[in-house]
Amino acid sequence: MSRKELIIEGARQNNLKNITLRLPHNKVIAVTGVSGSGKSSLAFDTIFAEGQWRFIESLSTYARLFLEKLDRPDVDAIHNIRPAIALEQKNPVRGSRSTVGTLTELYELFRLLYSKIATPYCPNCGKEIRRWDPSQIVSELQEKHTGRKAVIIFSLKGTAGELQKRGFQRVWRDGGIRGIEEVRKDETDGGTHPPHHLFEVVLDRLVIKEEPRFADSVEMAWKEGNGRIKVVIFDPDDVSRFTVHSFSSENVCEECGIELPLPTAILFSFNHPVGACPMCKGFGNTLLYDEDLIVPDKTLSLAQGAVDPWNKPAYRWWKKQLLDKGRKAGLDVQKPYEDLSAEEKKLLFKGGHGFYGIDDFFEDMEGRRYKLHVRVFLSRYRRGFTCPDCNGKRLKKEVLAYKVSGLDIAELCRMSISDAAKLFADIDLSPFKKNISAELLRQIGMKLQFLEKVGLDYLTLDRYGKTLSGGEYQRVNLSNQLASLLTGTLYVLDEPTVGLHARDTARIAAIMHQLSTLGNTVVVVEHDRGIISEAEWIVELGPGGGQKGGEVVFSGPLRNFLKADTLTSRYMRGIEKVDIPARPKRVAVTNLALFGARGNNLKGIDFRAPLNSLTVVTGVSGSGKSSLVVGTLYRALSKKFKAGNEPPLPYDKMEGDIYLKGVKLIDQSPIGRSPRSNPVTYLKIFDHIRKLFSEQREARAYGYGPGFFSFNVSGGRCETCKGEGYELMEMYFFEDLYIRCEKCDGKRYGPEALRIKYREKNISDVLNMTVAEAHIFFADQPKIKTQLQLLVDTGLGYLRLGQPATTLSGGEAQRLKICSELTGVGELGLGGSKTRPKTPVPNPGYLYILDEPTVGLHFADVQALLNILGRLVESGNTVLVIEHNLDLVKTADWIVDLGPEGGDKGGKIVFEGTPSQILKSKKSYTGEYLRQYK
Repeated sequence: MSRKELIIEGARQNNLKNITLRLPHNKVIAVTGVSGSGKSSLAFDTIFAEGQWRFIESLSTYARLFLEKLDRPDVDAIHNIRPAIALEQKNPVRGSRSTVGTLTELYELFRLLYSKIATPYCPNCGKEIRRWDPSQIVSELQEKHTGRKAVIIFSLKGTAGELQKRGFQRVWRDGGIRGIEEVRKDETDGGTHPPHHLFEVVLDRLVIKEEPRFADSVEMAWKEGNGRIKVVIFDPDDVSRFTVHSFSSENVCEECGIELPLPTAILFSFNHPVGACPMCKGFGNTLLYDEDLIVPDKTLSLAQGAVDPWNKPAYRWWKKQLLDKGRKAGLDVQKPYEDLSAEEKKLLFKGGHGFYGIDDFFEDMEGRRYKLHVRVFLSRYRRGFTCPDCNGKRLKKEVLAYKVSGLDIAELCRMSISDAAKLFADIDLSPFKKNISAELLRQIGMKLQFLEKVGLDYLTLDRYGKTLSGGEYQRVNLSNQLASLLTGTLYVLDEPTVGLHARDTARIAAIMHQLSTLGNTVVVVEHDRGIISEAEWIVELGPGGGQKGGEVVFSGPLRNFLKADTLTSRYMRGIEKVDIPARPKRVAVTNLALFGARGNNLKGIDFRAPLNSLTVVTGVSGSGKSSLVVGTLYRALSKKFKAGNEPPLPYDKMEGDIYLKGVKLIDQSPIGRSPRSNPVTYLKIFDHIRKLFSEQREARAYGYGPGFFSFNVSGGRCETCKGEGYELMEMYFFEDLYIRCEKCDGKRYGPEALRIKYREKNISDVLNMTVAEAHIFFADQPKIKTQLQLLVDTGLGYLRLGQPATTLSGGEAQRLKICSELTGVGELGLGGSKTRPKTPVPNPGYLYILDEPTVGLHFADVQALLNILGRLVESGNTVLVIEHNLDLVKTADWIVDLGPEGGDKGGKIVFEGTPSQILKSKKSYTGEYLRQYK
């Protein structure tokens, strides 16, 4: 047995058909195949899971007690497996404290850097604050004031007699030197007990030059003054003129008296009370009640219900008392809210004589926040506003007073990765500071370089981690692994090119090769032809999805793969192609247009998309696609159709929206959060299946209705797992786990429900069927068959009817949402236009917005997706897609290409037109790669 190979024997996990594989170590191995062919089952559920188990075996007995119930990979043996690291597309970050800087650990390096070499500046006057020692004082004065007469002074509290006893004969008072005898005489005049004063004692009068006396005098004054001295330097031309220079060992501004805390790493943390802004607690924003959420429709009057919370039955008293008493106070309750004067709005919020205002209402509700439903209610009317104290910088002003190269740590984090890399490549520091921070600077530069390599140069370091896409999050982790320089490791990657333009996929291929060159094995699940063509070893699973998959169609080096007669190989060689679906080309009556979009990095662009057509918005990563389509257009439309209150990014105006019924965002968020949710419940197919089982003779005899076969209510379900088939196990040191229920063995139902059968299949057997199998099984049930046919047409025939939503990929969830729209059971319908255009549009429909629907799709599956998107358009709808996949881009009716680069260098429309026109564009990266692709 060769130790240079990873050997898998008898893998049967999920739909894998007892496969055996020998994979070379220290190579890039691409696992490909149609959707549902078993790629993830092999890469993650078998290879990575076994590597994880090897790690678990090294843990303590106590920790393993919590893990014994885990389902181990169904495989006979795996030999020569290395420690495994999985980098998946899922972004688990939910909180607002995590940023790109913290995820990459760059922020930790910044904190150390600032604690070592940052220069403090007074937050009041802006003057640099220096902490001195005697040697620095001597060097400073000799360098700038050599040859000048000077007086060295320190402060001491006591009496003149006490000073004289210690040998001090002179003090500095009223801008001159006075003898101690004169001062002592002033104290004793009047016969009173001499008081204690703070004297400025003159230690020495001398000429500044390089001699031992000067250094000794400074050091002695420093010691006597407890780390504080003053040096009076006289004008050489006029001794009556002088300047006083103060030196201190403390972090204090000598002019303003403001003292700064000493720089430590924890001081620069916004997750610790020591450094976090006290107002926003380090979040950068505060939750405040928003007028736009409280009064969403400003065309309504107060009498018509402009104040939204007062329309709820429980709070109508507040509206009634306002209408009754507000009129007497001069408030016009019949006038539209938008026409109220500033004084009237102030009266409405603050209240007046005899009636309560909106502020009083929310103050009263705040007193009942201990109730969950009250907290949920209040959250509807609040949104985040930039913290006025720290201006969104998260830290105290004393912390922000420390700067490196003229930047505080928050300003540094607001830079993009590419700009930060340029800054640290030639940072403006003294040789001394560069020397003491050399290792920190090296590590920072290395991490920034790796982030650029993975194509994330457009991200800012203060970007919230929760706003990263799955692909971006995976590439952040990939850069972290590069920086760790591990060897002898098995990396398992899940489509790392998600969200990347064709121009940037070569970067990912180069990084994977770099990892393998270091002595690591890289297994990547991928459909992108650029990554497949750069891999050294190819494994193709198939030949179909679900039960028709799970077999090794090919395993071998790339050169042999390109000669093989497999489905993926034929697409790679151009023998098979994704065809443009045949659909009638209709002339758009009008455009949906957005003018002056300038949110995030958008440069005030004017965007238009023809209605009743398929429009693709493309461009390099970070060019502004999501900011334009989701952040601006979708939010503006959903607010107009009263379906959402999240404020859109700034824009000037919108046109063409009156031709729409509403807007629907079909994203890749899960269709459910627990195993109880699955495809047939989401699409309402299960309602028909349960009714069918309740009509069976035995079910009627026992009086079992459709509800008895539901696993969401008590009846026929297993009460141990409450119909989920799995039990949640909370892991204190690991991610929470779902464990198969021991009572029902994952079947979800009790024995009474499982006894009822339809065509020799019980309800659990039906839920375990694939969509393709169920389509044949229910051939004589039109209501069920029709909806299942749609799933088959969408390329989801391999899914099991009862497959838990927690196991579905983002792409699968997105395609299920599309099916729900075509079957008419979708719950994404958002509002509708009340104002119809004078010239009606034939079949006015919805605007469907999709974000990268080709994620996880094989070439053959993209064809199925195009067909279903075509059906949406043919139904009179408008489809707007954010996409990089060139197969989808070439089939669009209209293309909008943003760029030319990402981040600040993006946000412009590089091209807009038809696919045939973009091929002629010399400014568009998309056009360039589309020409090569065709």
